Amino acid sequence: MIAVLASLWRRALPWLALAAAIVLFILGARRTGEKAGRAAERLENTERTNDALRRMLEAGADRPRDRDDLLKRLREGGF
Repeated sequence: MIAVLASLWRRALPWLALAAAIVLFILGARRTGEKAGRAAERLENTERTNDALRRMLEAGADRPRDRDDLLKRLREGGF
């Protein structure tokens, strides 16, 4: 009985090792995909934030410098 079990174990061991390697590969690929997804989301958030900051800076650069400049723009209708 023990000899039969030992023989089965010796035959099954390479297949078990292969199955374990496949499972570990799949789990590693899944984790890598999750990391890539989080990195893409961070990049998208950073780009959105940078775009908002750029638009605020452009709006600030185009503002009237003083009251006289404001009045001039209002009279010309360029505001």
